[in-house]
Parts: sequence; C-alpha cells; structure tokens
Amino acid sequence: MTDPVMQSTTMAGAVDSMVGELTAADPLLVGNDAFLAAVLSGCGDCIKVLDLQGRLQFMSEGGKRVMEVDDFAPLKGCPWPDFWSGDGNTAARQAVEAAIAGKPSRFVGEANTVKGNSRFWDVQVAPIFNVDGSPSHILSISKDISDVTDARQRLELLNGELQHRIKNTLAVVSAIARQTLKGDDIRDRRDAFTGRLQALAEANDMISTKALQDAPIRAVVENALRPHVQSEQRFSISGHDLDLTAKHALTVALTIHELATNATKYGALSDGNGKIDIRWQVDRKADNPNEAFHFVWQESGGPHVHEPKTQGFGSKLISRIFAADFAGQVSVEYHPTGLVCTMRAPIPQ
Repeated sequence: MTDPVMQSTTMAGAVDSMVGELTAADPLLVGNDAFLAAVLSGCGDCIKVLDLQGRLQFMSEGGKRVMEVDDFAPLKGCPWPDFWSGDGNTAARQAVEAAIAGKPSRFVGEANTVKGNSRFWDVQVAPIFNVDGSPSHILSISKDISDVTDARQRLELLNGELQHRIKNTLAVVSAIARQTLKGDDIRDRRDAFTGRLQALAEANDMISTKALQDAPIRAVVENALRPHVQSEQRFSISGHDLDLTAKHALTVALTIHELATNATKYGALSDGNGKIDIRWQVDRKADNPNEAFHFVWQESGGPHVHEPKTQGFGSKLISRIFAADFAGQVSVEYHPTGLVCTMRAPIPQ
C-alpha cells in the first residue's frame, strides 16, 4: 500500500508551507522527496500520521529513534491512543476526536517506548485536510520532555525539603524569642516579633503548596489577613489578577501583616465599626511604568486618626522592603477618617 503521506496532496501542501522560505531561496528544493526525508529523519521529535480512526499509518525516522522502534511494520495500524495509559489515554482519544472535527489540540502525558522505557511527551495533534477542506488524516508530533520533567520533579522535592526546613527554623526562632523576651514590660515587642515570624511562616506555607508556580496576589492578601479577620464584612478586597514571585509574595504578606497589626492596635480594627478597603490595579499601558502597579490599603469608620510623632518600626519595615523588593514607593496618609497606605511600583515580574 502506498504511504498516505505521499498520497495526500494536503500533506504536500503542508510540506511546501514548512519549507517555504527554503524553497523560495532555492527553487531546486521544490518537490525534492530526498530533502523532505532528510528533514523528517533529522528531526528529533516523533512525527506520526494517523488515519481518522486514530490508527498509526506513518512514523518518521527520527520518531523511530526516540520511540526505540526497530521495525515499524508491526505497529502500523495499531490504535495510537493505546500507547497511552490513564489520563494520557483520555487526552489522546480527545485529541483524535478534536482532529476529526477539524481542530488542533495539545497535551502532556507519559508513554513508554516500544522497549518499555518510560518517557514524558509534549504532544501536538492537528488534522490534515483534503483539498475540499475535510480531514483526511491526523498529524501527531510528540516531543520528548523527560529530562525537563525529571528535573522539575527533583526541584519540587528539593523545594519541599527547603520549605520544611524553613518552617522548622522559624518555629525554633519563635520558641527562642518566647523564652528570651520574657516579662510583661516587653509583651508588645515580643508579640510583634512573633507575629512577624508567623506571617513569614504562613506566607512560606502558601508558596510551598504552589511549588514552582507563582502565587496569586489575592490569595497572598487573604492568607496574610486570616489571623486578623474578625468578620469578613469588615474587609473589601478587589483587584486585577496578578501572580507574584516568592519574593514579592513574602513582601506583600509582611506588608499586610504590619498594616493589619497597626489597624488592630490603633486603627479601623481597634473597635467594632471600622472597615478596610484593599484594592490594587495593574496598568500594563501606564504612561509611567514605575507606577503601573498601584496598591491601596484604606481604613474608614474607626477611631479618629492622628499622625504619630515618630515613625514606628512597622512603617519603616513596609517602606524598606517594598522599595527593595518592588523597586517602588510607599506613602502613608493619616486622614481623620482613617489611615491610607498607597504603594506604587513597576509591575512585578
């Protein structure tokens, strides 16, 4: 039987598109089957053609190498989704169905080579069209990403161990502080110090549950507020979606903790009437890139506010860590109706 790749006029069209720039520069390459064979052989990805029932019809020479196939003949006609198991099998079947419907798709999954060696693959599946626009075959291109996946798994393991040690270290430091900083005369300073350690620990816990991923700013804010929440009705939280790196997430968590602690002692959370509005804005087209990220903490309804004569450690901490980690600026205004803290910075990357 003639190979379907050679039969399909649409595959020829796809090849012309793939090497269009080359053939434009060298017309002698047009229709050169040897050139096409060399391209397919040299490619390290596994390029396959399936029929509309999802059965293998063709595999590139490069694909045979990565799939450890010595003889393709026994594999020809086998259902391609059967090479996958579990979620990969489901994804492969859905990809075939999508291609039959004329739609491309992509998934990542695990499948063994013919010799039984486990591999992780990044798979792209697309229909091959007839001249009348209907699908005639299915193209599947699988890229071996086993090295990347293995490295990611090792990094996740190391990250988990690191987070575990950080948590234990913070717990030890907190215990030492409680034993060392005794006495009612320094209770406020002891509580402030252990509270900051707790904020760090909780921020690290949240980041560790999203290993190798960024932390959504809303989750960071809500997590940092949790120890201070007396009633959810007292907080209003709104803002654009934005993922923060671990460093930025810790900075925001500490900032929220300091502001909430201050509000509990002197501001909107010190009585039963005050409320806090927390909002942020991300403007990727801002005229001034240094102010594209705008964060506001605004208190209202609490006791009458007076500007302190000296700047406390918490205010200094917020200004310094925000300036260092976000390359931004912090302003604190003591309106009679409530404190307003505004932070402006470039968009965290």
